Amino acid sequence: MPSSRPRLLPWPGLNGQPCYLVTDDTGTSYLSRLADEMEAVQLRTGADLLGHARPLLRDHRAGARELRFVGHRLAEALHDALRVAESRGLRLEDGEETTAKQS
Repeated sequence: MPSSRPRLLPWPGLNGQPCYLVTDDTGTSYLSRLADEMEAVQLRTGADLLGHARPLLRDHRAGARELRFVGHRLAEALHDALRVAESRGLRLEDGEETTAKQS
């Protein structure tokens, strides 16, 4: 059975616009699994980056160039994490609606 709402994918479409997937409710399609893996990689990368950024931000000798670089990478990681959160939040809403209908 097709999902009631398209899934927001963790990568952008052409020109940076949101990219969506319409699939069945099982979440076992190739693209669903690929999106799950990509979300996991994005969240791990963000966590690793944060682990490197904290000491750099505490280092008073860190130069502007290093700080700008880590700032840009943190912004990218935050963007990815927010997209994952939005996608998962939308899927949770769908799950709650399905559960309510079954009751």
